[in-house]
Amino acid sequence: MEINEAIKRAKANDQKAFNFLLDNFWDYVYGFQLKRIQNENDAEDIAIRTFSRAFDKIETFDENYTFKTWLITISKNIHIDLIRKKKTSISQVISNDDKSVYQILDESPSAEDKLITEQHLAKLLKDIKKLKPHYQKVINLRYFQELSYKEISQELNEPINNVKVKLLRAKKLLAEVIQKTS
Repeated sequence: MEINEAIKRAKANDQKAFNFLLDNFWDYVYGFQLKRIQNENDAEDIAIRTFSRAFDKIETFDENYTFKTWLITISKNIHIDLIRKKKTSISQVISNDDKSVYQILDESPSAEDKLITEQHLAKLLKDIKKLKPHYQKVINLRYFQELSYKEISQELNEPINNVKVKLLRAKKLLAEVIQKTS
């Protein structure tokens, strides 16, 4: 399959085309982010988010441009968004001793966050059950059993890239279910 053909087929929601694009561009996007942030987990997370966003918005891709460049632009924007989120969640504390400023990252959930999470968990579980069983399983393995992609790949006896695409699709479908029931 050629890249342009895969893009056209992906726009028609062809799962094999999504797999083909992921296989062809994963190393490029992941490697780009790894050079930028020098953290394997963060680079992988950004790469996954990049493909998720790209596949969600594939119909907006203009064939007059290079697909690889489009992916890198999405990847850069996701990285910038993550940096902005981290900066807004940092509070400054002034030490009385030496009047120097320290930055402390406050990631602990508030009481309200915990309550909202508990209430939404029951609804989320109901929404997950509306997905096809293979999507339910991959979401369960990743987010509830907290398995790595490699562990999920072994559990399902599927290649890692298939697991990543399946998880992307499952999250997209789950988001659609959640929007419909909200």
